[in-house]
Amino acid sequence: MSATSIELRLNALLAEAGLETLNVETASQFEVYLSLFLRWNARINLSSIRNEERVLSLHLVESIALTRALPGGVATLLDFGSGAGLPGIPIAICRPEIAVTLAESQNKKAAFLQEAIRELGISAKVHAGRAEALRTEFDCVVLRAVDKMPKAVAAAVKLVGPGGWLALMTTGTELEKLKAAAGPEFSWPQLLPLPDSSDRLLALAARGSGFTSK
Repeated sequence: MSATSIELRLNALLAEAGLETLNVETASQFEVYLSLFLRWNARINLSSIRNEERVLSLHLVESIALTRALPGGVATLLDFGSGAGLPGIPIAICRPEIAVTLAESQNKKAAFLQEAIRELGISAKVHAGRAEALRTEFDCVVLRAVDKMPKAVAAAVKLVGPGGWLALMTTGTELEKLKAAAGPEFSWPQLLPLPDSSDRLLALAARGSGFTSK
């Protein structure tokens, strides 16, 4: 199987960001996801970013960076307010050992997520409703580009199991508010700059001792 233009461009962006590149099979799944994203985004506004190159460089590279940073030992993960499936779908593609739940309350976006799971053949599931309504605890809860982020973080921490992780894709200017919303049970062992940004970062917070990092 030879690499396509999309696969080559995505791997070039990953290499530029200092991240390990994808094998052809994994990169081809991202090509399928990108095609689906662009088609649906033209109809239901999954994201304000419509330019293919920016979707690759911002949405996909940033999400893949998160998949590489997630600690070992995470078996279940919730993408809180998943939207277009970012970063939950990239996590399900790159880390198939993790059971990913995509929580999305908007029906049209939840329908997109169902279609993406079907097309990609990944082992993820959709919770078509508010994440706050879930009664399950997860090893890791991820939030990216969620409205009213401090309020969402305060709700998300209730879904993090003992020794679990909270992963926030945010900005340096917002971080202190989000730490306060998470509360004193969480320590913050890792703050990682995200590619293609001077201010965006990934903040990993452990409830208690957390898992052993990779």
